[in-house]
Amino acid sequence: MRLSKHSQIKKKSAASLRKMKDQSEKITMITCYDGAFASLMNQTDIDAVLVGDSMGNVVLGFDDTIPVTMDMMVHHTAAVSRILQGPLLIADMPFMSYNISVEQALENASRLVQEGGAQAVKLEGGEEILPQVKAITNAGIPVVGHLGLTPQKIHALGGYRVQGRGDEGVRLSEDAKLLEEAGCFALVLELVPDELAKSVTASLQIPTIGIGAGAGTSGQVLVLHDLLGFNDDFKPKFLKTYANLGQIIRNALQEYVSDVKGGSFPAEEHTFKK
Repeated sequence: MRLSKHSQIKKKSAASLRKMKDQSEKITMITCYDGAFASLMNQTDIDAVLVGDSMGNVVLGFDDTIPVTMDMMVHHTAAVSRILQGPLLIADMPFMSYNISVEQALENASRLVQEGGAQAVKLEGGEEILPQVKAITNAGIPVVGHLGLTPQKIHALGGYRVQGRGDEGVRLSEDAKLLEEAGCFALVLELVPDELAKSVTASLQIPTIGIGAGAGTSGQVLVLHDLLGFNDDFKPKFLKTYANLGQIIRNALQEYVSDVKGGSFPAEEHTFKK
């Protein structure tokens, strides 16, 4: 039998995250969009990696996630999956890649798994996407749900604002139960009040992953570039930055410019001889 290069690595799975909730162990998730950062993930204890359609904002230069296509998602998911070893790999299904029909949803989910190498897919929405969730899970592809702020509906929501206050919270709680019943193995809760997130988490058997949802969820997810401080101007309340790589990178680039223009690079040690 031929062993893969990752055969010695214990790979996390959908069942791993469920077990972590059962054992009251917090789950860590982070976004990733390329092989370079995936190689760094391999050297950490991150539990799950999300190839998010947030790549539209932080990598591809779009104002939001709407322009991200299936081809883009497959391309970036494949780049991560070639390198990533231990963490569970989840890929977003982008805008209008699953909303038209169950058949469309199945075809695109299978692309992310078969071509992209994802272990699971994530869909935004509640009751309206239950047929798609059931069909994808019945096909053997694990599904993560996503409620609260759903960026693919940003135009309908009227901006990036907290969701689930008042009567909205009742609907969100109901949708969470329906998604669990439809087969989701985990649920992302984005920009919702902490008490609502805590009550939803307690009501479900599956784990919840929060972003801007307080500490009462089963785990947390952040966008990689936000966590690392690439954009000094992006400072939402829910974000904690763990580094200031934006400034470090700018300084390094400017030092390179100065060395080249001043003639100190390349120096003798960087030069080949006969």
